[in-house]
Amino acid sequence: MFIDIHVHTRFVPVMPRPDGSTYASPDELEKFYQEVGIEKAVVLPGLSGVCSRGGQSIEELVQMAKTRYPWMIPYCNIAPQMVDNSAYTDGMERLVRYYKSIGCKGVGEVCTNLWFDDPLMLNLFAACEEYDMPVTFHISIRPGFSYGIADNEGLLRLELVLKLFRNLTFLGHSQAFWAEIAPIKSEQDRLGYPKGKIDKEGRLPFLMRKYPNLHGDLSAGSGCNALMRDREYAAKFMTEFQDQLYFGTDICSIRNFDFARDYIRFLLEMRDNGEITTEVFEKIARGNARKLFGIEDA
Repeated sequence: MFIDIHVHTRFVPVMPRPDGSTYASPDELEKFYQEVGIEKAVVLPGLSGVCSRGGQSIEELVQMAKTRYPWMIPYCNIAPQMVDNSAYTDGMERLVRYYKSIGCKGVGEVCTNLWFDDPLMLNLFAACEEYDMPVTFHISIRPGFSYGIADNEGLLRLELVLKLFRNLTFLGHSQAFWAEIAPIKSEQDRLGYPKGKIDKEGRLPFLMRKYPNLHGDLSAGSGCNALMRDREYAAKFMTEFQDQLYFGTDICSIRNFDFARDYIRFLLEMRDNGEITTEVFEKIARGNARKLFGIEDA
């Protein structure tokens, strides 16, 4: 069985994307999850105008998780501009405290297009640390380029945040995050899915080794590609960081179901072929998520 650390859904259909696709419904996800052996999933709500085609009620998400879809692990999503946010106010603190009180288990996917070390972001992280709310983030290569918290090549601003908030669990995601598993050869690496063997490790393994509060959300093409580009290195990486990695899909449409099937097949093959141990597989597939969210076996 698996726990999906990263998925998006909508109870009410929203405007389709230009390609005609839209979010999978909870019922569509539930049927798919039963087929492939996913027992629970972290549902990351969208914020209107921040990598989302229409906003989403966090309260409704929590209620549905409690009453109709017990497989859902609800997050809240917060943009640091949402409330009066400064070092002299408790706006962020009140917001995070409220969402935790109604049942949210973390914050994300944070996609606000500010630098990691922007004061508004630091106040958000401080509130999340105070209330023990893990943060899932998407990285952009710079402000004004695309959605995601901005950082330079080498993730130096992220490192500063990891130093400042050592008791806060960060789950990294996106192309600009996972490309750093190997040395960056060009800006295009940070925008896409670099291929080829990993003969020398990049900044990401260094940061995960130095900062145990940096965890890896292995969802989407970016996380999958980081492993599939070099199976031999992937096995070493998964083994070393077995306590900091999480399986995920980032399903945003029923069109992503085939990708998720292939990804699950790949991970099962790595276990069955002995490339990773059963213990490593179980931690990444579900054990680390159960530990992070305090989920007890039935």
